[in-house]
Amino acid sequence: MDFRLDLIDTKIEFFEAQDLKTLERMIANQIEMNKALMLDVHSVRHQATFNAKSEKMVYSAVVHFKAKR
Repeated sequence: MDFRLDLIDTKIEFFEAQDLKTLERMIANQIEMNKALMLDVHSVRHQATFNAKSEKMVYSAVVHFKAKR
């Protein structure tokens, strides 16, 4: 029986929240979880958009994780 472990080299995750504090908390929690997979943050992109239907801001982010080398 062959036993093989493959490491995750790269991972991209998307986040969306109604306020900036919640978005930051979501990203921080995921960073801690990805440390167990030996992934570090490579880059973060964020954006704020006004939602006309709810008349509120919507905050989103894309976080790119890469394996520690």
